[in-house]
Amino acid sequence: MPAKFGVLLVGDVVGRTGRTALRRHLPALRRKYAPAFVVANGENAAGGVGMTAEVGREMFALADVLTSGNHIWDKKEGIPYLDREPRLLRPANYPPGNPGRGACVVETGEGGDRVALGVLNLQGRVFMEPIDCPFRTAEAEVARLRERTPAIVVDIHAEATSEKAALGWFLDGKVSAVVGTHTHVPTADERILPGGTAYITDLGMVGARNTVIGIKADQSIERFLSGRPVRFEPEKGGVFLSCVFVEIDAATGKALSIAREVIVEDAASDRCGTL
Repeated sequence: MPAKFGVLLVGDVVGRTGRTALRRHLPALRRKYAPAFVVANGENAAGGVGMTAEVGREMFALADVLTSGNHIWDKKEGIPYLDREPRLLRPANYPPGNPGRGACVVETGEGGDRVALGVLNLQGRVFMEPIDCPFRTAEAEVARLRERTPAIVVDIHAEATSEKAALGWFLDGKVSAVVGTHTHVPTADERILPGGTAYITDLGMVGARNTVIGIKADQSIERFLSGRPVRFEPEKGGVFLSCVFVEIDAATGKALSIAREVIVEDAASDRCGTL
């Protein structure tokens, strides 16, 4: 077993623009960080909301595991895919009987270089659907995953900063990383908690930068002005990609480091930079 390995955790991938940006910039990120695994949130990958089998196959050429959230149910044709693809996760704290699964273990390497990573997907309840408790679900799922590997990352898909932070502290020392998704806005609070768990409140997103969280600005403004439902479409131009890289002690599962990166692509000049 290697002494340590890395995981690249990518924020919500929004529409075709996000998928294109991930495909375009992931090779450079792989060269820079050499991650053993790539985990991305794919709940917005198909047309801005939901997942389909076709989009899933495209994304699994880039990522090892896809997490999700409340929008995973928005494409009815994609729901059966949850049962067929064990690496496509929906939040584990949806009530029993729902399609799919909320956690998985993936492996890579051979012989003494083989490592395993557990991935757990949860959804918050503050300002969201009143589903089962993410804290109690996490407690049970983490105990089950730890029977197979001490290295576990958790995607908490939630609105409230306080709920995400509380879960990070709740799981400190029990998992390798707790990362937030859903708001599409990358936060600057990455750190290692005292028990050895890497934490960030939100990974951000992969998609069009000059938007309202990936959606065309005029459509979002119309909804706020009118109060009526408006059909949202993901924007296509000028992209950015936000992610974190977490280095994990293979024997203990504790995080050794966490690094945040945001790649901004200038659509006009086709230049890229990092923040």
